[in-house]
Amino acid sequence: MSERMEEVSKDKIFRYDKSDDSPGFLLWQVTNLWQREIRKVLEPLDLTHAQFVLLAVTHWLELHEEETTQIKIADRAKTDPMTTSTVLRTLESKKLVKRISHETDTRAKLVKTTSEGQKVLKQAVKVVEDFDEAFFSILGGKRKDMVTGLQILSRK
Repeated sequence: MSERMEEVSKDKIFRYDKSDDSPGFLLWQVTNLWQREIRKVLEPLDLTHAQFVLLAVTHWLELHEEETTQIKIADRAKTDPMTTSTVLRTLESKKLVKRISHETDTRAKLVKTTSEGQKVLKQAVKVVEDFDEAFFSILGGKRKDMVTGLQILSRK
């Protein structure tokens, strides 16, 4: 082995001795596992995970606020406004939402779920919540702590 290779291998590169001790790496792994399975449960409903989330957030905001604008949807979902607009455009083409011009703000779009959107959402929420129950059941009594931790992290 060359002298340069020995120098690099002697330097400590990683903070953790085991990758299983790295919270970021573990979160990445679990997120990938969870997303792969979520895609499978949403596929029969012809929804991507992003479409499901933005449809759900749209309806949630409709139930709890007077106006549901694209920017409010993006803020609530913590998604990029341009990505949100693109996904909402796709949902509109599927007749699951309708976007209409705001009466007083020419830059804003109001978003409403259609009756078909609400029907699909009801089915999607059921399969996603059932999947989540099964996926996270392995945590047992630690599930509440995990949710609390995720809530803290999501406020960053």
